[in-house]
Amino acid sequence: MQEVVTREALPQEATAKRILIVGGGYAGFYTAWGLEKKLHRGEAEVTLVDPHGYMTYQPFLPEVTAGSIEARHVMVSLRRHLRRTTIIAGQTTSIDHAHRTATVRTNDGALREIGYDTIVVTAGAVTRTFPVPGVADEAIGLKHVEEAVAIRDRLLTAFDQAALLPPGEARRRLLTVTIVGGGFTGVEALGELLSLATSLLRSYPELTFGDLAFHLVDASERILPEVTDEPGRWVVRHLERRGARIHLGTQVVSAADGRITLSTRESSSTESYNNGLLIWAAGNGSNPVVARNTDLPVDERGLVRVRADLRVGSDEHPVPDAWAAGDNAAVPDLASPVPGARTVPNAQHAVRQGKLLAANLVADLRDKKVKPYIHHSLGTVATLGIGQGIFQYKRLVIKGFLAWLMHRGYHVLAVPTWERKVRVLLVWVSAVFFGRDIVPLATVQRPRAAFLAGGDPFAETAARPELSVVRDAG
Repeated sequence: MQEVVTREALPQEATAKRILIVGGGYAGFYTAWGLEKKLHRGEAEVTLVDPHGYMTYQPFLPEVTAGSIEARHVMVSLRRHLRRTTIIAGQTTSIDHAHRTATVRTNDGALREIGYDTIVVTAGAVTRTFPVPGVADEAIGLKHVEEAVAIRDRLLTAFDQAALLPPGEARRRLLTVTIVGGGFTGVEALGELLSLATSLLRSYPELTFGDLAFHLVDASERILPEVTDEPGRWVVRHLERRGARIHLGTQVVSAADGRITLSTRESSSTESYNNGLLIWAAGNGSNPVVARNTDLPVDERGLVRVRADLRVGSDEHPVPDAWAAGDNAAVPDLASPVPGARTVPNAQHAVRQGKLLAANLVADLRDKKVKPYIHHSLGTVATLGIGQGIFQYKRLVIKGFLAWLMHRGYHVLAVPTWERKVRVLLVWVSAVFFGRDIVPLATVQRPRAAFLAGGDPFAETAARPELSVVRDAG
């Protein structure tokens, strides 16, 4: 059956420019937020397309997995904070800049072709995956809040199930966690989940520390590429002292049927073990809309080519009326001493690029000079669990409790809107007195199960084991 595409123009006043923002992540949200503050009424009509309707503050996702932050508190509602922006709930599927149109599949399944005068591509990146057997069936990513919530519920439910089993392989399998990816997301997730699991043992006298098994796997020879070698080695030693196993220079070659098989480049031998929870945090992949479904220029990695001022194109061949920023853009890093360097895909850059992009759009609209993006790093900071962290700024390295406080202080200042700052702070303060909430809500993923089963939310799972949140350890 042929799909019908509805063609429509964005709402506009007689002289208003139509600005279309593709994606409501960091860069997209801050661009729209900045435009609302800077544009005069009637100067431009701004429309933002995003399937979720909220911006996720991704640096907090590891703490969501550990229950240190409530899931909704890391999401910023687009409609609540972008009151002068038209929000379209849908996914942009293609961009035809030659004809100034974008095709959007709205969340009700309809296709719409939307016209614009100026486009801003801030679609972000996707989780990078590899054709490893079993990964598509077993793994959970960590780029979205729904994934973080699922990880937390899986681990908490695994503890409930393991407490019913005698010591042995079945119990250990339930409490084995493997995280693939040694970047900030993977390392922080490992530290936070290990902290949660260790603290849970106080509530589960049936279980011991020996029942836990946490693995971090990375194909490179080091973790945390944004810090220097010695701090990276310290993080490895710190996590290993807490009971984690760090596999560097190692790849997952199979995750089929809940069994992880690892292989190193130096040896033909492999290691395998039964696994209960697989988290895939192996970096970013190019957004398929940007990489394959647009006539805008992209580089070999599938990123939009942009100039230092965030215009699409190059100094010799600029693309009129097209801008891009964030994880889907190859932004020149003018602060780097390395010729041709590009900014790394992180929140620190995406937020600042979004703010500059809003300013440059307004300047261009008013025929004023635009500015290049230059940002000198404020340093890197990571949480490794409650009371543990690491911070580095040039040669200054801070470890432990102070670094953890710096992580929380920086990110509570960085999360947008005072409403979200206050909510996050209140949860942290309550945790000081009452600890983390350890109640799993796994049945939320099947809201009709109890209704259909006459009040027993697990009846459906018993009848259909494939619906179980945690694999049957037997």
